[in-house]
Amino acid sequence: MATRTFDAVVIGAGPGGYVAAIRLAQLGKKVALVERESLGGVCLNWGCIPSKALIAAANLVEDVRGAAERGILADSPRVDLVRLREFKNGVVKKLVGGVGQLEKGNGVEVIKGTAKFVSPTAIEVSGGEAGAEKARVEAPAFILATGARSIEIPGFAFDGTDVWSAKEAVDLPELPKRLVVVGGGVIGLELGTVYAKLGSEVTFLEALPTILSGIDAEAVRLVQKGLRQRKATVHVNAKAKGFERKGKELVVTFEVDGAAQTVTCDKILVAVGMRPVTDGLGLEAAGVKVGPKGFVEVDAQYRTSAPGVFAIGDLSGPPLLAHKASKEGEIAAEAIAGKKSARDWVAMPAAIFSDPEVAAVGLSEEQARAAGHETMIGKFAFAALGRAIAMDHTEGFVKVVGDKKTGLLLGVTICGPEASDLIAEAALALEMGAYVEDVALTVHAHPTLPEAFMEACKAALGEAIHALNRPERPRKTDGAADQKA
Repeated sequence: MATRTFDAVVIGAGPGGYVAAIRLAQLGKKVALVERESLGGVCLNWGCIPSKALIAAANLVEDVRGAAERGILADSPRVDLVRLREFKNGVVKKLVGGVGQLEKGNGVEVIKGTAKFVSPTAIEVSGGEAGAEKARVEAPAFILATGARSIEIPGFAFDGTDVWSAKEAVDLPELPKRLVVVGGGVIGLELGTVYAKLGSEVTFLEALPTILSGIDAEAVRLVQKGLRQRKATVHVNAKAKGFERKGKELVVTFEVDGAAQTVTCDKILVAVGMRPVTDGLGLEAAGVKVGPKGFVEVDAQYRTSAPGVFAIGDLSGPPLLAHKASKEGEIAAEAIAGKKSARDWVAMPAAIFSDPEVAAVGLSEEQARAAGHETMIGKFAFAALGRAIAMDHTEGFVKVVGDKKTGLLLGVTICGPEASDLIAEAALALEMGAYVEDVALTVHAHPTLPEAFMEACKAALGEAIHALNRPERPRKTDGAADQKA
């Protein structure tokens, strides 16, 4: 068995791993990147990117359907699934190819195959290119970035035909007349909404009391309203028990508050969450400890219990977000290179590509109060915003949460058009330690959607211009100004 040595080895080429490998190479390390499937991992191949390509296409279909209201007359749009699938695959291929070029351009060696630790400083890689022998790869430092996979639940084993995971759903094998989505979280809502917009009758079964658990309740109500407008049905407190085939139909059984119900469909999508991928890695041989929920235990630099072994991304715990994984990859790489990098962000933004979109960063109103803050709240509706009205996308709002004593901005929730893009300004404001007044005083270009963030901050101060004000709230105190200085 051939043995190869590197300064560092990254296992897993998703958005955490491929970024870590590039950063290590930039810092002068000889790096290997081991991946058993495709560069880009779940995110690029059957997660973030292909789903957003389908979401964009579904949004376009819906915009065309409603174009007559804006004076644009067009025939009813028809969806060619073959061409739509080709478009989605083209997007994936372009980005995966781009990752390959970046790794090559930075001098990272990509090794195809499955990695397994045989000691704290060595792995064996098998199952690579046809005819390739098992290889031993040694290094003083490893970064584990193996990601997560869809959770399978009893009674709904993934078969790729009747029961889909997200992987099959984004492949768009067909457009079922009736689709049951088990799970009302982010993945289920996003993909279920795509199929609803493309013409499927969609039923959501969520075991918790609400869809999108943990998200601002007002935003959830607007998402539910959007689902109803698209003739989708949502059952909460609904526990999916199993299904049986009757002729060409599938009959799904579920319970709501102990009462059994059924729904008939043509396909079932199970999207109840993701679990970290650790099986087969040989973590025991490396001395890596795994927590009770399956996530690898790490410190602020993503070091595990094993010296020289780091874990990032979905493997290191929630939230399971691609951009979190990328940031963690950079931190781990810099730690290996001897830098003082560590997890120190103020808040991690999250975006849900539902309709309307929902994005949030920092503390919600409830979280802020639970943390002991006396809150100041400002909200501005897109229905009062010129750009949103001109776009004919007026559903939703921007809500800001500040500390009433100091005026410090604590969190932002955006529900509405382009929320996933708009949240970036809020994330920057939090990282920079901005006060609500800072955003309110910042001139925003007109007419634009980001004006809603400024207006919401003005509303929190009792100074809203394009909305009626609540009773006036105190501005930032002298003490807060001194603290800021």
